[in-house]
Amino acid sequence: MTIRQIAQLVDGEIVGAPVDDSYEVEKAFASDLMSDVLRFSMDETVLITGLCNNQTIRTSEMADLRVVLLGRDKQPDEDMLALAEDSDITLIKSPYSIFKLSGILYAAGIKPLY
Repeated sequence: MTIRQIAQLVDGEIVGAPVDDSYEVEKAFASDLMSDVLRFSMDETVLITGLCNNQTIRTSEMADLRVVLLGRDKQPDEDMLALAEDSDITLIKSPYSIFKLSGILYAAGIKPLY
């Protein structure tokens, strides 16, 4: 599933790095605990989180994540957006809860990370 398709499913707004239309997301992982994010291989994975700060971008960069889905209507500040763009990480902002986002993506065929 493409980044744009995910954004459309979750009534999201794409911000951060420009969208790579060739990138396909196959899996999702939901966590606000960034140490858990670092435990797994995140190839072709979207991170679903409500943690909206630079730590999310730094962790995503270390985990080779290219897409972060921010739930609970979290609004990244200018520093976070700049860091995401510099790190080539696309952010999707959505008004939905983490639970609802996970359910929507699962119902659309995105697999859980494990």
